[in-house]
Amino acid sequence: MHSMNNTPDNQKSPFRAPSARVTAALAAAMLGIGVAVGAAIGPAPSPSQADPSLPVLLGSLARIAANRAAQSAAAAEAPAVTAEATPSRKRRKRKHASAEEASSAATTSSTSETETTAPTATTPTSKAKASTLPPITHVWLIELAGTSFAAAAAQPTTAPYIDTQAVPAGTLLSGWSSLDGGAFANETALLASEPPQLLDTIVQPPCPEGAAGASCATEAGALSAADEFLKATVPTITSAAAFRESGLIVVTFASVGNATATGLPAGAATATLTTQPPAGVLLISPFASVGTRPSTAFTPTSPKQSLEKLLRR
Repeated sequence: MHSMNNTPDNQKSPFRAPSARVTAALAAAMLGIGVAVGAAIGPAPSPSQADPSLPVLLGSLARIAANRAAQSAAAAEAPAVTAEATPSRKRRKRKHASAEEASSAATTSSTSETETTAPTATTPTSKAKASTLPPITHVWLIELAGTSFAAAAAQPTTAPYIDTQAVPAGTLLSGWSSLDGGAFANETALLASEPPQLLDTIVQPPCPEGAAGASCATEAGALSAADEFLKATVPTITSAAAFRESGLIVVTFASVGNATATGLPAGAATATLTTQPPAGVLLISPFASVGTRPSTAFTPTSPKQSLEKLLRR
């Protein structure tokens, strides 16, 4: 016999689970009832510290703190940058100062080199002085028969060419002897800057012997003959290109003698230069001053000095 409480397996239970819609409706109803009850009871208690706006506030404070920290860091770094900038400027100034010091040192060095080389430049300076010598390569030494230029000046009517043309055309050295004039002519030719170094000695012919030479036997006659000879000789020399480019005429007086008077063979003649009395010397040249009468003395040991003083380049 079967028990009454047992039911077949396929028999359905009289109770069913509510559907989803019914469950949702019930939940909404319960929620509404709860809201109504809460409103009837009174206001809710004060919110706790776990307010939803607290995270926002904390975030703002954090940002403010971060900004302040960044500003403090920037303010702390600014002096360091300035401190670094100042040395760099100082270094720049030092660089500029170093450049100025280097320039000053270079100038000082250049000056010291100039001062150092100045003594060495003494030799070129002496060479430069040598190069200031006039470029005279051809000298004509004219020896007149007579006494002196002083005698010619004392008798201007007897020696008109010497007094009015020859002396005004050159440099007259009244204190020089005929021997000084001969030495000066020789030394000038030797000091010529370029070859050929030429010296032509032109001697006035002696007074003829006998009655033919009676006119020039006296001092006035001898001076007149010398004046005529110089008047014919000087223009011939000055017209030559050699004279205009590198010439010098040295005129002085000498004791001119013929063969009979000196005991030499027939046709021979002599011209004696002496230191007494001073015959005087006349320099005619493109490099000589015109119409001057300097008191320059002839120095036999250094004729170059006389040449430099009397003749310009």
